[in-house]
Parts: sequence; C-alpha cells; structure tokens
Amino acid sequence: MVSKPTTEQSSFYDDLEKMSVNELLTNINTEDKTVPLAVEKAIPQIEPLVEKLIKKFEEGGRLFYIGSGTSGRLGVLDASECPPTFGVPDDWVIGLISGGDIALRKAVENAEDDKKQAWKDLKAYNINKNDVLIGIAASGGTPYVIGGLKDANKHGVLTGCITCNYNTKIAEVAQFPIEAVVGSEFVTGSTRMKSGTAQKLVLNMITTSLMINLGRVKGNKMIDMQLTNKKLVKRGVAMIVNELKIDDKLAKKLLLEHNSVRIAIDSYKNQ
Repeated sequence: MVSKPTTEQSSFYDDLEKMSVNELLTNINTEDKTVPLAVEKAIPQIEPLVEKLIKKFEEGGRLFYIGSGTSGRLGVLDASECPPTFGVPDDWVIGLISGGDIALRKAVENAEDDKKQAWKDLKAYNINKNDVLIGIAASGGTPYVIGGLKDANKHGVLTGCITCNYNTKIAEVAQFPIEAVVGSEFVTGSTRMKSGTAQKLVLNMITTSLMINLGRVKGNKMIDMQLTNKKLVKRGVAMIVNELKIDDKLAKKLLLEHNSVRIAIDSYKNQ
C-alpha cells in the first residue's frame, strides 16, 4: 500500500463543523505554531541555494519562480514585493503561475498538468544560464513545475525548489531542493494553510537575504524602497533624520528633492 504524501494525510482534528469559533481559531493557531520549526529544520537546505543565488546576481542574473495555485500566487507575491521594498527593477525577480495572470484570481482548469508550458512561459523572458529558477509546489508533484525544472536543467539554468513533502519528484529534479515539511493540514489537504505559510516564510528568507547581500539594506533600513505613499515618505524622512541627525523639515526637503533615501543621505554627506 502506497502511503499518502504528508500534505494529503488526514488532519489530527475531526468534526470541525461541531467546534465553536473559539475552538476553531485556537486549534488552527496551535497548528500554525509548528510552521516556523519546520522551516528552521530546512535552513541547511536554504543556505546553499541563497549563496549560489547571490553569486548569480553579482554576475547579472535574475530569479524566477514557477508554481501553480497557492504556490504560484506566493511566488508572484514575493516577486512583486521586491521592487517597492528594495527599489530593484521589475525584472530582477519574476514570478510565473500556470494559467497566466488570470490564475492569480481564478483557478484555470488543467493548467498545472501541462509539463511543457512552464518552459514556454520562461522563454518569453529569455531565461539563460545566468539566472536561477525556483519551483514551488507544496505537493512536490506538480507537472507544470517539474517540467519547467527539467527543461531549465537541460539549458544549464541553476534550479531549486520549495516543497512540503519528503522524497518528491520536484526534489529529485531540482539541484537545490528545500523541504519544509509541516505535517497534515487542519483541513485535510488544504495546503493554503500551513504549507502556504511555510512557503511564504522561505520565500521571505531567500529574497531578503539576497537583497541585504546586494546592498539594498543599510543597518536594518530599506534605504532603496520606493516612495509610493505618504506612509513610506514619512518612514523615509525618519531614516534620514536618524542617519544625518538633522531636523524633519530638512530631511523631508532632501527626500522629496532626490526621491530616494540613499541618494538624499549621500548627497548631504558629500556636499
């Protein structure tokens, strides 16, 4: 008898519909507390991938994510947050989801079952040997992701993956597999829950560590963030005040003049 993947195993909880709201919330939270511990165990797998990724970026490379469903959406989310957070170009980190952008809001039937489509999607961005591809699949068996990783390997692209099961097809294919195994879900098979949380944590760790090493953070501040709203302008002013020991009025003047925390600080220091 073939054992079920961990992500498909039955929940430790039953009769969920009979639980009070407080019981539901408490039990979900109890399960969620186990996620960071599972991610911690995966750090020895995450570290070598990030080290390779840093070197690739220093040589002009990019980072691509591919995934389906929740996994695909998380990759697109992480990619879309890098430009405003770290002030990098939109094409440094690129997230692709099976079925295209419409799949971010609505499920696209059979999109994840096409083994050839991922490479077609990646070729539209001229992916090459300088780049890194990370496949994201909680189950570890998504054909779209597996096919994309196989094709990337054939073309000399460095590959990694994030999965929430052990001994998966995706881990066999990826050069740098990351296995964040969180156990069965509160609602059996609902990998948007603990598995999705684990994937999000790993993605945060990868891109944040990358951007810090690329000089996109100073001290602990996002000095290259895009100033897209009043809250971020206020944060930028505070950074400048803290760094230069000047008053708010001058700091805001410098920030609005240069539209960049980094440039504002450098220009003041160099005058």
